[in-house]
Amino acid sequence: MDEQQEREIARGLREGEADAWRALYDAYAERVWRTVARLMGADSADVADVVQETFLAAARSAHSYDAARGSLWLWLWGIARRHVALHYRKEKRHDRLRAAGQWLTTRNGLVLRCLEGQDRAPPELLAAAELTTLVRATLTRLPDEYESVLTAKYLDGESVESIADRERSTVTAVRSRLARARQAFRQLLLRSTAFAADKEPS
Repeated sequence: MDEQQEREIARGLREGEADAWRALYDAYAERVWRTVARLMGADSADVADVVQETFLAAARSAHSYDAARGSLWLWLWGIARRHVALHYRKEKRHDRLRAAGQWLTTRNGLVLRCLEGQDRAPPELLAAAELTTLVRATLTRLPDEYESVLTAKYLDGESVESIADRERSTVTAVRSRLARARQAFRQLLLRSTAFAADKEPS
């Protein structure tokens, strides 16, 4: 979607035009669904509810969209991420995270070494449900601009050049944001480990 199309949709949203809502939905519904499913698990029965709540919330807050603060996608995805986070809280997210974090502490520092690039992660570690839970939860706690670039690069498989083109940015700026996003992700994931260790029974 080019800048002119975004401006037209944004104007229509602010004015409550039905065509603008249809255009927004047609342009982004599938992408919202895919990214929500990645965070929640593709087999989650609640993905549809979160996607629906995202578009309803977008309808209620259309007047707050400010193109100067980012693209329509970043605005819409920020809303979706908040609803994913609400879902995790409703589903006793902290209990699942605590269990996953305790699992992480039993890996004898392997995950930390993998995050720092010292060791290669074995397939059984990458496939572990506990690690998936921690990764998904960590992504939802990152700032929108970090989560979006990590998702685009590592979940959607986009190149840095493609991300820069889509966001009307430069390759250098995207690479820099990726580096900061990876660092923030590491710190949050390691904090989950420390939290779990503190909660383990003595």
